[in-house]
Amino acid sequence: MKKNIIKSALSTLLIGYAGVLSAQNPIIQTAYTADPAPMVFNDRLYVYTSHDEDDSTWFTMNNWKLFSTNDMVNWTDHGVILSYNDFDWAKRDAWAAQCIERNGKFFMYVPMISKTNNKGAIGVAVADSPFGPFHDPLGKPLVQSEWGDIDPTVFIDDDGQAYLYWGNPKLKSVKLNEDMISYSGEIVEVPMTEESFGKREGNPERPTKYEEGPWLYKRKNLYYLFWPGGPLPEFIGYSTSKSPQGPWKYGGIIMPAEGKSFTNHPGVIDFRGKTYFFYHNGALPGGSGFTRSVSVQELEFNKDGSISPFKMTNGISKAIAAVNPYAFNQAEMISWSENIKSYQNKVAGVFIKAKKNGAYTSVKNVDFGKDSATTFSARVGTTHNSGVTMDVHLDSLDGPIVGTIKVPMTGGDDRFETVKINLSNKITGVHNLYFVFNGKAEKDIMFFDYWMFSK
Repeated sequence: MKKNIIKSALSTLLIGYAGVLSAQNPIIQTAYTADPAPMVFNDRLYVYTSHDEDDSTWFTMNNWKLFSTNDMVNWTDHGVILSYNDFDWAKRDAWAAQCIERNGKFFMYVPMISKTNNKGAIGVAVADSPFGPFHDPLGKPLVQSEWGDIDPTVFIDDDGQAYLYWGNPKLKSVKLNEDMISYSGEIVEVPMTEESFGKREGNPERPTKYEEGPWLYKRKNLYYLFWPGGPLPEFIGYSTSKSPQGPWKYGGIIMPAEGKSFTNHPGVIDFRGKTYFFYHNGALPGGSGFTRSVSVQELEFNKDGSISPFKMTNGISKAIAAVNPYAFNQAEMISWSENIKSYQNKVAGVFIKAKKNGAYTSVKNVDFGKDSATTFSARVGTTHNSGVTMDVHLDSLDGPIVGTIKVPMTGGDDRFETVKINLSNKITGVHNLYFVFNGKAEKDIMFFDYWMFSK
């Protein structure tokens, strides 16, 4: 009976997806996320996202979050790294952003509404680490031309010249200076021609398919501009050029409109020899055009550089690296989860809460090696005074339980205890782990910060 209930719940999570039990998309299930902006630094893939607030009925977005992976299947939540409140001149709307590294500094380009004139503007924040803390070096917008200054994408070419593109309904660009917080020359409005962006039918005010959310990417000697197109619901189209400043040639629609979200936003990155395509949809429970979820899949090119149309998939099923169970591992490193939410505070940083009895997280491709693991430690807590446990399963939700932690009552999510147990069976080889949280309370069963095995 339990197995059937679990399968039914998972099917609800991803209606319309095949192979639900091996699904990896959406890659984040612990919060609503949108507008993915991938970045590679020091052989690790980072994805900056906007953040749809729970139960939103509009684009209610107050901050930006950061996630990262070493293996493309387990994603670590680094929490909120920047908010519109960090800019004295901004009043709301932390929408689609992008971060890029240059000379050891990290520059995050962010659109918001300005207090001064109630119009959109793009600011820039700078940090010494991909995790922040970020600060506003200008104290004012980097660019503000008119309504429509949203969705910045930033790109540094091989010759060192940096470019910033943005805009809805118009597409604009400017050359950034080497300091990345100023620009030279005039803001250029990209011609909206049928040859560059395809023809939109029935709307003379928007003659082309281009809508918003550009992403600039280079492969070999060809520049790609990916963008959501309309009319709504949005598809993803692309254009190419031999120059980062165009002229652009329309390549076609690569991802048709589908799913519960009427918007989309591309992000394209090369990582360890493959190219990955990020986007968002509304596939999680409660998902909609205002409560979206980030997904990823491989992007393949034809021999001539063109891209054939493709649909949303289950995502990346095979890990490209293994997890070390004998290292300090964050509980918010998750391959898949159900009824789990992420939180953060000054005591624990980012951690997770099990919202219901039977909630779980999983971690893929954990390599215990030839030497057997014999003990397990976890930093946990609960506000309930009895009966809260965390079972550690191998390989599936119904797999063998190798250990059960009795979670101590700590009184609050700013108070944790580290509990160590002996395993019922020695563990060797490669396994998937499932942490299943049990308790009689109706909500907020327990909270979980980190875990580790020992030999």
